[in-house]
Amino acid sequence: QERPWRRVLPPVVVTRSGGTTTVAVHVDHGTTVTVWVELEDGDRRDLEEEDRWVEPRLVGERMVAESTFVVPPDLPLGWHTLHARHTRGEQTAPLVVTPARLDLPPALREGRAWGYMAQLYAVRSQESWGLGDLVDLAELASWSARVQGAGFVLVNPLHAAEPIPPTEVSPYLPTSRRFTNPIYLRVEDIREVAYLPATDRAIVEWHAEAMRALNTDPGELDRDAVWAAKQSALEIVYAAQRSPARQAAFDEYCDREGEGLRDFATWCALAERYGLPSSRWPAHARDSRSRSVRQLREEMSDRVRFHMWLQWCMDEQLAEVQRTALDAGMPIGVVHDLAVGAQADGADAWSFPDALATGMTAGAPPDAFNQQGQNWNQPPWRPDRLAELAYAPYRAMLHTILRHAGGLRVDHIIGLFRLWWIPRGASPAEGTYVRYDHEALIGILALEAHRAGAVLVGEDLGTVEPWARDYLRERGILGTSILWFEKDVDGDPRPPDAWRELCLATVTTHDLPPTAGYLAGEHIELRDRLGLLTRPVEEEAALDLADRSAVLSLLVRLGLLDAEATERERVEALHAFLTMTPAKLLGVSLADAVGDRRAMNQPGTCDREYPNWRLPLADGIAQPVLLEQVMTSVRASSLAKVVSRRSAS
Repeated sequence: QERPWRRVLPPVVVTRSGGTTTVAVHVDHGTTVTVWVELEDGDRRDLEEEDRWVEPRLVGERMVAESTFVVPPDLPLGWHTLHARHTRGEQTAPLVVTPARLDLPPALREGRAWGYMAQLYAVRSQESWGLGDLVDLAELASWSARVQGAGFVLVNPLHAAEPIPPTEVSPYLPTSRRFTNPIYLRVEDIREVAYLPATDRAIVEWHAEAMRALNTDPGELDRDAVWAAKQSALEIVYAAQRSPARQAAFDEYCDREGEGLRDFATWCALAERYGLPSSRWPAHARDSRSRSVRQLREEMSDRVRFHMWLQWCMDEQLAEVQRTALDAGMPIGVVHDLAVGAQADGADAWSFPDALATGMTAGAPPDAFNQQGQNWNQPPWRPDRLAELAYAPYRAMLHTILRHAGGLRVDHIIGLFRLWWIPRGASPAEGTYVRYDHEALIGILALEAHRAGAVLVGEDLGTVEPWARDYLRERGILGTSILWFEKDVDGDPRPPDAWRELCLATVTTHDLPPTAGYLAGEHIELRDRLGLLTRPVEEEAALDLADRSAVLSLLVRLGLLDAEATERERVEALHAFLTMTPAKLLGVSLADAVGDRRAMNQPGTCDREYPNWRLPLADGIAQPVLLEQVMTSVRASSLAKVVSRRSAS
């Protein structure tokens, strides 16, 4: 209760454009104080004091008074600086003016857009190095826009993983959410490769050929082998001479990203030197702000610089992907995905540990879909420290992700309102909700998206307070609606005209089998086999069959499906149903376009139980499907015609 009285200004003030906000200023009783705002463009706006009496308070040995100043509603959007001058000196604090409502992109104001949802690492082409990469993403975006009329492509999080094996397979459990995973680089598209000496070029090509042999392997994806090959090739390219212009561009990137990039690259270099987990590092290497770490950074300067260079290469290729998508006619382009958090042992946690609750992990309480709850093994933000830091780590992360994005999907966006905290070592059922300042977190998210011209999609599934969905809608943030989960108050499938407009509507999600597998009830068999059910399998299967039958019966009544339809016809009818809703965005799983049946991820399991995030894109009999085959697939073409034709009408 005394904390606000011990400082002149709050650590940060977040307000909405057009709204009136007051700021409490605390100075010695009897002291005059002047408050003004310095805008981003350098202009000054004085704040008027509100005529309101607050009883002074004894704080320690000082009698402190509170004055209230009014922030005018017509301040421009942006990150401004609040100043307070008094007899003891002058204090400042960030003042953030956020959009009252995030405007939809022009293409969505009167219409809608559809696009593929892809797990990029699984989407391999003939030229991939064993995993899908950014050039594959550009090709997918260009082809789907030019040939099929797609307006966006939604990809899994491209966040950074560990620089050494074994690397984490889940894109939702990164080491850093601000920086990206260089395993997605297409080595040959780095400009310096073209000027390598013949011997070096031959080594790069030798690595490429070895990895390309994996593209048609139906087995699990081998990230460690791919990264080992790419890292060796990238080290050769890094050592090559850069032109003065290229070197200047690299230096400018490093200056722009500043301390955050240096910290991330230092952590990567330390991980290479000492291994992981970092709890085994020498004590002097664990404190990112220590003199010892600064000395280690100098000692390993070339390796630190290498990891900074990798991020620059990723930034360049990500920019090229978005340019390609827009040039092909996409009104939105690439929609990136933001994970809930990062690993407790990762770069983000090392860089700013005091902003995280390291004795806790985020997760979800038990629900109908995950009856044992979920533990995501990610330390949550501490809401108090995040505010004390003026949300700087959060803002930097959003700014980086949105730089080359047409949209951003925020996984478990309800975590910006409240998050299920689980004490380490406890079960998900033993957790509790901790609330956040959603007005600040959502507001800053909307501001950064506004500046990037990006659409926001919040994954608002699971246990959600209804008012939170209303709040997101009022702020112009789309929700997520999955056909199988959309039910009315009686538990019946929600008719299409009753769906919400501001949403990304899909048939399936990466936590469910592709539609062909779901129609066959394979998710129940899998969860039974893995011991994830809390009810008898017969009861679970009967309830699930009734749910699926109810949806299919609705399609029959709507004239979208014949009772004797084939699997492919049922998949297409389910997507045709989406086009009858008012949803602004329609998502089509790339797995549905080729008839894949296997779940990419089974929540509640570990890698030993199920090959989560390790399955390549495949057809109905688990044979690999390369990107070139997708582009000529009759099934993919037919499904695209359903959503594009009916969406246009």
